[in-house]
Amino acid sequence: MVQALKLTDLIEAVSAGGASCLTSTTELRPAAGEHASVAPAKYAGATKRGTYAYEVRYEDGEPRDVVLIDAKQSQLNRIESVLRSAMRDGHETLSRLPHLTVTYQQGDTTVELTDLELPHRAFDGHFRAGTIDGEPATKNQQYVSVRDAQPGNARALLDASPVSLIFGAWDSSRAARQGRWRSILVGEIIGFCAAPGDKEILKGGARIDPLGAKIELTSPQLKALAERQKSELSAATFTNIANGKQASRAGLGAIPPTLEALAGVACRRIVRSHVLSFAALRQIRFAAGAEGDAACGALLAALALNGLARSDAELTLRANCDLAEAGPTTVSIQGRGGTVSEYQSLSIDAADQLLAEALAHAEKVADVKWSGEVLRIVGDPAIASVAGEDSGAE
Repeated sequence: MVQALKLTDLIEAVSAGGASCLTSTTELRPAAGEHASVAPAKYAGATKRGTYAYEVRYEDGEPRDVVLIDAKQSQLNRIESVLRSAMRDGHETLSRLPHLTVTYQQGDTTVELTDLELPHRAFDGHFRAGTIDGEPATKNQQYVSVRDAQPGNARALLDASPVSLIFGAWDSSRAARQGRWRSILVGEIIGFCAAPGDKEILKGGARIDPLGAKIELTSPQLKALAERQKSELSAATFTNIANGKQASRAGLGAIPPTLEALAGVACRRIVRSHVLSFAALRQIRFAAGAEGDAACGALLAALALNGLARSDAELTLRANCDLAEAGPTTVSIQGRGGTVSEYQSLSIDAADQLLAEALAHAEKVADVKWSGEVLRIVGDPAIASVAGEDSGAE
């Protein structure tokens, strides 16, 4: 009988001589059926429409073509997002998670960003450019302690930004003592498919205007139309409308069907997989002795697994990429000497219980104190004044 994952399993795994890693694997399928295609992640390429990332992976001992449906960073971002939502919803345990925030004032709007949203976590440029109590954040003793944390003693990071230890962080702009923390949790979704070779497969697109297929405006009329909407348009779109002769730039009139966008990809098999590295966790110390360090490592593992359980329950990637689980998630711990122990997949409730137990144990043996502590940083007003969504694209 497959056993439930317990706190003692995590403590044993992160202790000296413990297991290598925990793996979680799920077979997925297109929600519409095997006849349906999916829209993989799109990357910048030689053409405006972008490109998909194709690789070669092994299946049954043979090399196969695959397409990357969701990459490592995207998977981690999804896990961060569900953890942040649970914190905001006042989750009993996750609301106690220590974190960093930076606050900007944009007119009457207050924008708050956390280390669960900013890409470099505790070392993000928004934090480093801000102030704490009127002084540069980089001069604040608590923040300095966070930046000075090293694998031999990462207690300051655990107490202020544990997500930086789970999802990875790099203090890349620092002249010396750069913090380089690898993510202990990695994952991806791939689809086994037929690579297109040198020829891209495109799909059609069109627009219907119920008022009239052909709408022609004069140059002065287009310019006036652009001026009325200027505050809502990107700079590139405004220029194209104001200086153009086509109402289609303003979303008016019909556009005949054309083959201009990348088509979806048909996959015969889709796999979501994640790896939680106990070996990486064992490289980190927390100034709490062997038992306390193991408790802190188990707490981080439980937090990562809680986010994974929540993220796995939300199979939402992007438009035209609706997926469903084709079978149960397989969870295993890869032990020493090739041993493998199978475990039940974690439901959200089970993951919540595991995290609560891990936190209570770390409080007892390592004096961990998580009570929702927030290191609050005030963002540089100059950054807020020039921030915008305009990337130059139409």
